[in-house]
Amino acid sequence: MLVWLLGSRYCDTDRLADTAWPLFGHGPMGRARVQAICDFVHERIVFNDQHARATRSASEAFEEQRGVCRDYAHLAVALCRCVNIPARYCTGYLGDIGIPPPYGPMDFAAWFEVYLDDQWHTFDARNNQPRIGRILMARGRDAADVAIATTFWPCTLVDFRVFTDEVTA
Repeated sequence: MLVWLLGSRYCDTDRLADTAWPLFGHGPMGRARVQAICDFVHERIVFNDQHARATRSASEAFEEQRGVCRDYAHLAVALCRCVNIPARYCTGYLGDIGIPPPYGPMDFAAWFEVYLDDQWHTFDARNNQPRIGRILMARGRDAADVAIATTFWPCTLVDFRVFTDEVTA
C-alpha cells in the first residue's frame, strides 16, 4: 500500500499536506472522509475542456480552481494520500449510460480508487455521483503512469469511437 500513499509527478502531496490536514484530517473516517474530499474537489474546480493542460499538478489545480477530469482525480488522490488514505488514479471511458438526455460529448475520463476496509472503492470527484458503464483502461499513481498514448514521433489520431450500451437481464 505504500506506493498508493506517496506523492507522485502530478499528485504533489508535499505541496498539499498543510492544506489537507486542517480540511480533512479531523473529520469523518472511511468512505465519509473520501466523500468529503470529493465534495470539496467537485466544488473547488470548475470544469471546462478548454482548461486542459497536460502539465497541471494537483496543487496547481487547487490553486487555479479549474481543469478537466484528470485534474479532479489528481487533486482528490493527492488529498486522500495526504490524510493517509491509499489512492490510485484510474483512466478509461465513461459513457452516457444512466444519464438523462441531452447527452454531453463522451470522451476519455479519469476517476480514482481508494483502499478502505480491505478493498478498493471507486470515486469520481468530477461527476461526484455514482455512474455505471465505466470502462477501465488502466490504473497508476497518476496520469504519467497511464497515458492513453505515449509516442516518440509525430502521431495524429484520425478517428476513435467507443460505444456503450446497457445490458439488461
